[in-house]
Order: sequence, then C-alpha cells, then structure tokens
Amino acid sequence: MIIKRFYEDRLAQASYLIGCPRSGQALLIDPNRDVERYRRYATSEGLRITHVTETHIHADFLSGTREVAHRTGAKMYLSIEGEPDWKYGFGDEQDAVSIKGGDEFSVGDIRIEVIHVPGHTPEHVAFLVTDTSEADEPMGMFTGDFIFVGDVGRPDLLEKVAAQSGTLEVGARQLFHSLQRAKEFADYLLLWPGHGAGSACGRALGAVPASTLGYERRFNWAFRCRDESEFIRDVAEGQPDPPNYYAEMKRLNRDGPPLLDRERCPAPLSQQELSTLVKAGAPTIDVRSPREFASGHLPGSINIPLGRSFIRWSGWLLPYDTDLYLVVGGDSDRIARDAASALGLIGLDRVAGHCELGLPSRTGDGNGGGLARQPQISARELAEKLASDRVHVIDVRERFEWEEGHIKGSKNLPLGHLPIRLNEIPKDRPIAVHCELGVRSSIAASVLAAAGIENVINLEGGIEDWRKAGLPLEKAHAASRV
Repeated sequence: MIIKRFYEDRLAQASYLIGCPRSGQALLIDPNRDVERYRRYATSEGLRITHVTETHIHADFLSGTREVAHRTGAKMYLSIEGEPDWKYGFGDEQDAVSIKGGDEFSVGDIRIEVIHVPGHTPEHVAFLVTDTSEADEPMGMFTGDFIFVGDVGRPDLLEKVAAQSGTLEVGARQLFHSLQRAKEFADYLLLWPGHGAGSACGRALGAVPASTLGYERRFNWAFRCRDESEFIRDVAEGQPDPPNYYAEMKRLNRDGPPLLDRERCPAPLSQQELSTLVKAGAPTIDVRSPREFASGHLPGSINIPLGRSFIRWSGWLLPYDTDLYLVVGGDSDRIARDAASALGLIGLDRVAGHCELGLPSRTGDGNGGGLARQPQISARELAEKLASDRVHVIDVRERFEWEEGHIKGSKNLPLGHLPIRLNEIPKDRPIAVHCELGVRSSIAASVLAAAGIENVINLEGGIEDWRKAGLPLEKAHAASRV
C-alpha cells in the first residue's frame, strides 16, 4: 500500500493519496484544486486515480473532488449523512457513489470503511483503511476535521459562516459523542488529519503531520474532557474568527465547485491601462513585498504579499463577484500565474489581468510615474509622536495578541474586520498602523488608503521593533476585554 500526504502550507491543509500497487488504482481524499500535483505523483508511482472522496463539505478551501473526477474519470464517493440543507448538489454527476456510516468500498487490495463522525459538520465522515494483502484490521483513520493532532474540529462554523442558527450546540454535542465512539478503536490506530497548525478549522492544531489514537486519548484536551456540558463550553471558547470567504466556500463546495480552465496567465496590461482600471474601482492586488509597495505603488491598489498568508488575507478582503487585477514585480508572467493559481484554491477565479510595475527610479519623472508611496515610521519616532499626542495608533493584530501586550492608547481593529469598521478610524490626526512584524499593517495601510483615508503611516518592523527598542507595552485590563 502506498500512502502519500500532500500539504498545502498556505491553507495548512492536507490531502492524501492511497494507492494499491498490484491493481494500479489510487484513491484521493480531500483534494484541493491543484489536480496536476496529484496526477504527476500517481503517474510517477505507476498509479491511476480511480476514486476520489472527501470527509465533509469544506469551508476553508475549494474542494478539488469534482475537478479530479472531471479530469481523470475517477468515481466520486460523497457523504449523504447530515441535514437536508447540507447535501451535496452534484451527487448525480459521473455516477457518483453515495456513502454513509457503515459502508465499505475497495481500492484494489485496500478496504475503506466509512465512519460517520458528526460534530464539525453534520455530514462529516472519516475513513478507516486496511491493507487486506497484509492485515485484516485497520492500520489507520483519515480523520479530516474530526480529530487533529492536539485538537478537534470546531463545531461552530455552520452557525458563524452559514447562518445556521442553533447548530453550534448541536454540533458540539455530536462531536462529544463522536469522540466517545472513537474509543472503540485500538490505541495503535494511526490518525491522518486534514489540517495542521495555522488552520482556522480548530483552535490549537499541532504541527506534527500524524498521530495515533492512543496518544490523542492521553494528551488531546478533547479526549480528557469527560463531561458533556464542560466539553460544549470549552470547545467553543477561543476559536479564531473565521475568514469572510468561508461562507462562499461552504456554498460552492455544497452546490458544486466550478470547473477550472486549464492553467493560464492573466493578460498583461500596461501601467496606464491598469491605472485607469484602478481609478474606475477595479479591485487590484499588489503582490510585491511591503518594502517594494512602500517605495511606489498604484494609488488605490491593496498590498497583499505573495507569501504564506496571501490566500488567507485575499479571502478576507477580496470580492468574488467582480474581475480582479494583479500588480507584480519581475518575472511577471510566472508570478501572475502563481498568484492566480493560489487565488483559485479559494475560488477567486476572476483574475483578469496583471501589470509589471517598475520602481519609481525607473519611471524617469519627478512624481514616480503617478505612483504613490506608503510612509513609514520607526518605533522611536512613533513613541515621540505619541508622547506629544500627534498621532492615533491602530493595532491590526488579533484581539488576543492585543491583550497580551499593546502600545498604550492604541485601538484594536483586526485586519480582517477593517473594511467594515472604517467608520471607527479617527480623522483628526495622522494614523499609525502596526501589527507584529509589518506585513499585516502594510495590508491595512493600503486598505485605508484605498478607502480614501489620508495620512496613514506604517510602523516599520511592527511591535517586534517596538520591543527591541525597549519601549513599554501594557496588557489589557479584564474590564476592557470584549
């Protein structure tokens, strides 16, 4: 038996290929839309992707199950557990097979048993895998968002992102009982979860790629919680805010993710052409580094650097119902393709064009070729302005980060919520924005500038440079916590 884990670091998301060398068949579990990655690996191992399935209707990325079936002819296996409102809307395509708890199917010599484990979502299933050529009992379980390393899947997403009132408590109760049921399996059972550290599908996921059921029983907080009421209370506390795009993912993954065009590079545009589009209100993402963006950018563009957090902040801040445009640096076609591909992982498919932007010094005129600059400020300079009450400070980190230590007098407006809280930005003096290191604050400064808010300054190096300068921080008082 061949088991291959594919990990998409930008989504903290794992998918798996299970192959039977004798038959040449392979099963994909929880694929994303980067289908060619799976196909290349299968071919290299002499396998064909003949089966594709997923543990549940995902909220954090656009499922590749339908795409895999379309491109490879693989048969889809889709859960029919759960509530009527959350059934797959494409279950009749390509002779898809409906599965429920207690079902089994085979991939060559590999037996797959379906276990219904509701809680994170009502339709959620896990898969027990047995290599029948060597054993008659399961080796492991693909747990999806049921059991993580050190945590369990959050039960509140239907309520928070899909407006399904009352589903949090129901889901928490189901999750508690699903965990009790897991106790019937052997301690040696390997667990392969659907996410790792950094995912918002749980509260405190571990970075280790796999675990065992016995280890999780001993050290995972959820297994140690024996009282149902206590579990329901604890599992809901401290969950991170789900990004805006989760609601769109739930809908698309339920109804049927759109099929992709084959890889294409968004059309190249001149700086003048894109400037005209930006002025007309076209959402434009500058994927260069904060330093390059600060040196010169198209007024009205938003800086979301093409790095590990690119998908997350794009999902928080970009619309799904209009064309999007990219600003890139050198090697423009490759970077534009990479950025468009990353956006496609969460269904932001309407990338209509890109522009390679040179530095102001290369434009040959006095005003930087119509480019704007993003003013920066050092920690010492900001401290001096604060001391004379000449600046407002906006901290765009998460609430828990602000509570652990913040600049005295700063206002906490987490980056993801900034566009809907613009009315809370004071206008009577300059605004200094900061985060931990300077990436989120560069995004925030660009969001404020694009919204027409003037006099925005970015704290270079963020709160880390503030600490290095030996400047004081204060912690939140209990009465100020909301």
